[in-house]
Amino acid sequence: MEIRIGIINSARELTFESNQTASEIEAIVSKALESDAKFFKLTDEKQRDFIVPVATLAYVEVGSETSRRVGFVA
Repeated sequence: MEIRIGIINSARELTFESNQTASEIEAIVSKALESDAKFFKLTDEKQRDFIVPVATLAYVEVGSETSRRVGFVA
């Protein structure tokens, strides 16, 4: 699933694919926001960690969990 994270005062957004479910990502971000944590951590498909500071978080967009279609569209 594709995840896009917007950072305040940054023209670019952080975009990566993750094997985590939408509910897992929502729980991680919500817990960080509610507990006044300094950062939260998400993991991509290649097991790389992304540490995002909560103070500069603008938005988190979680893509759909549908698989990609393969082939040509007529």
